Amino acid sequence: MHFWFVGEGPFAALCLEGLNRLLRPADNCCLTRIITGMPTRSGRGMKETPSPVEACAARLGLPAERTGRLSQNEALLASLQASPPDVVFVIDFGQIIREPFLSTPRWGCLNIHPSLLPRWRGAAPIQRALMNGDIQTGVTVFRLVPEMDAGPVLCQAPVPVGPDATASELYRTLSDLGAKIAAGGLKSLSEGTGAFTEQDHANATYAAKLARGEFETAWDWPAPKIHNTVRALDTSGGAFLPLKDGGRLKLWRTAFLDTPEETPGTVLRLDADGPVVACGAGALRLLEVQAPGKRRMKALDWARGLRLAPGARLK
Repeated sequence: MHFWFVGEGPFAALCLEGLNRLLRPADNCCLTRIITGMPTRSGRGMKETPSPVEACAARLGLPAERTGRLSQNEALLASLQASPPDVVFVIDFGQIIREPFLSTPRWGCLNIHPSLLPRWRGAAPIQRALMNGDIQTGVTVFRLVPEMDAGPVLCQAPVPVGPDATASELYRTLSDLGAKIAAGGLKSLSEGTGAFTEQDHANATYAAKLARGEFETAWDWPAPKIHNTVRALDTSGGAFLPLKDGGRLKLWRTAFLDTPEETPGTVLRLDADGPVVACGAGALRLLEVQAPGKRRMKALDWARGLRLAPGARLK
């Protein structure tokens, strides 16, 4: 059995690392092609930055091919028709996959999706699960169809979500587990025991791409809502609170507490781990923050630098 890997982003890079570790030629399963997107350009001189998948392939000593639009890559299309792989993994790739890719491989194109489909179809399943306060998520290996994340499922595995779990932690957990069950799924297909099961489309929910306005929080929100937003966005640039001078206080780590009602934004006390601030419901303990123009730091150090005391108002 031989398979191709198509991907770009950080979740795809983690999955590639796992699949490369688990699927070996000795097990009659060979990764024969890695395809990724074109590099981005930024900074002075518009320096090239390869995709996370290309960078991962380089670390693993594997060749990676860059492509623009898949549908316009004549050499790749010719290779697909001349020597079809058994499977094409397409993960965290910013292009819609169409024919002939969907049906030419023996078992089609498979995706490792970090949710328990049909829940959280779409671009930001990990973030939406955390922002929603879900206590369980998981990973799904399914076959691509023209409709987004709606294809039949090969295998799934659930994962509990702790109250302080972050997106960065779930990326690693779900990519590792996804690679593991994907390897098992390929083995079952090659042995003739694997089967695909249709999703329950009536129960589908959608994980929309993050919007710029969703990164801003406010003290009059309930503390769990702020906390869930903070942990959901720790890989996306961070949640923040607007300051009266127009700056932003980034929130990197928090914890929420049940406390008597107090005016939102009031410092209730300074604990050993950080300041405790009243919210619209409950309170938030700030653990790690980043003030404008500063590095990330322990929230207690930040509070001491401002000489915050109980009763102070944060605006």
